[in-house]
Amino acid sequence: MPTHPAIPSNNASAGIAFILVGMAAISVNDMLIKQLSGGYPLHQMVFIRSAIGICFSLVLVQFEGGFGILRTKTPFLHVIRGLLVVVSNMTFFTALAVIPLADATALFFVAPLMITLFSIPILGEKVGPLRLGAVVVGFIGAIIMMRPWQSSGESDVSRLILLLPILSATTYALNQIMTRKLGVVSRASALSVYIQSMFIVVSLGFYFVAGDGRYAEGLTNDSLVFLLRAWVWPEGGEWYYLVGLGMNSAIIGYSLSQAYRLASAATIAPFEYVGLPLAVFWGWIFWDELPGPAIVAGILLITGSGLFVFFREQQKNRPMVKRRVNRRY
Repeated sequence: MPTHPAIPSNNASAGIAFILVGMAAISVNDMLIKQLSGGYPLHQMVFIRSAIGICFSLVLVQFEGGFGILRTKTPFLHVIRGLLVVVSNMTFFTALAVIPLADATALFFVAPLMITLFSIPILGEKVGPLRLGAVVVGFIGAIIMMRPWQSSGESDVSRLILLLPILSATTYALNQIMTRKLGVVSRASALSVYIQSMFIVVSLGFYFVAGDGRYAEGLTNDSLVFLLRAWVWPEGGEWYYLVGLGMNSAIIGYSLSQAYRLASAATIAPFEYVGLPLAVFWGWIFWDELPGPAIVAGILLITGSGLFVFFREQQKNRPMVKRRVNRRY
């Protein structure tokens, strides 16, 4: 059985490269999900993409050491991590059915700020007042994007729907912090297989409970209909989209897991902002959506605060994570 390093690696360049690949794949994934949201239930798309994705992930397992690397001494923690990923994806995609792609993505991008906050108690990182101030500015940007000054009648989308990307960001941040911990003793391909397996289990659960669409009858909320409508057999060229989802799923799972294994959470997190301009691009190309002034202001505040956190640490020229093994795991 292959051996693993006792402490996390610190390869910032490789970690950044993997996060850029992962974010590009995520942007394509989100575009495809939104494109197909009018005809397929969310849990069916999740099942198909995960069933395809896990096949690619298992191939990567062979390259990284064989099926033996799938053994783990912390199965319960991997289950928790998998559930966090499932909740993050399902809440974001449910919102994506009714929220413009750029808006939903921008709201989600409080996640890197949350990663910075969570890294203090969980990873033992030291975050000074300037970085904490930047995090506050980023959250102000998210509040501006929520437009609380508008009445419910003036807003096109329910406040509850707008909160879904925030919930997605919170669970995503917790997942990435856990990835950093678990990456000490687990390979990226194994972490990806665990996540794909959890997606398959949850989506099959949805199928057995709501796969016939009975809970979607009479609903007028597009997000709930997207979540609960009946499974349908894909037609013609739509199989290509679904296969693309599966391939993207494998790329995303491996790239994100590898990125957070190879470099510190606070170093990697700012580079996730590349997803924002990509979301604006896809929204403009496919749905003629361009963000309004409040969304633009929020994007600038969130992006600026995240980049400040990163460059502040570059100036200080010190590691952003204490590189030690936490024996609780």
